[in-house]
Amino acid sequence: MAEQPHRQLILRLGLMVLGSFVFGFFALPPLYDVLCEVTGAGNNDALVNAATVVEAPDESRTITVEFVTTLASNGSFEFRPEVGEMKIHPGKLYEAQFYARNLTGHATVAQAIPDIAPGRATQYFRKTVCFCFTPQSFEKDEGRDMPVRFIVDPKLPADLDRITLAYVFYDSSQLAASTNTFN
Repeated sequence: MAEQPHRQLILRLGLMVLGSFVFGFFALPPLYDVLCEVTGAGNNDALVNAATVVEAPDESRTITVEFVTTLASNGSFEFRPEVGEMKIHPGKLYEAQFYARNLTGHATVAQAIPDIAPGRATQYFRKTVCFCFTPQSFEKDEGRDMPVRFIVDPKLPADLDRITLAYVFYDSSQLAASTNTFN
């Protein structure tokens, strides 16, 4: 008789985990889109317009932008920046290239999640084009260059002379498949 409450607890916990995965994959992206539309973050049109509003480049100031990549699951992708860092002038539009190659052995979809450090620099770093805005479909063994266009606002505080743009790249089809393990 004592096993019945344990079965119910395990079933409820399993349903809670499954519900969390379903929420993360099906409900969260539309909510994220609404948030992006309201705030302008991730909205390509708003970001392009914001980039054109910036004053003339500040040629007297040089900022180092460092590019860092991490894979969420080792062995599933090759993912790296083409250059480790760039010296830039605030107010000028730049492009950096990243390279990704599918090593999963099958067609898949991947997603990049960006982060900017230090946190104070986030409001001054504007991506006008980024592969992180949408999931990326890859065929088996496909590799490609993926551009990021960005501009650093000249209003960046004077004490900030280095910004790090970091990406975590993950195989989102693996995450989606993991939701089916509880069925």
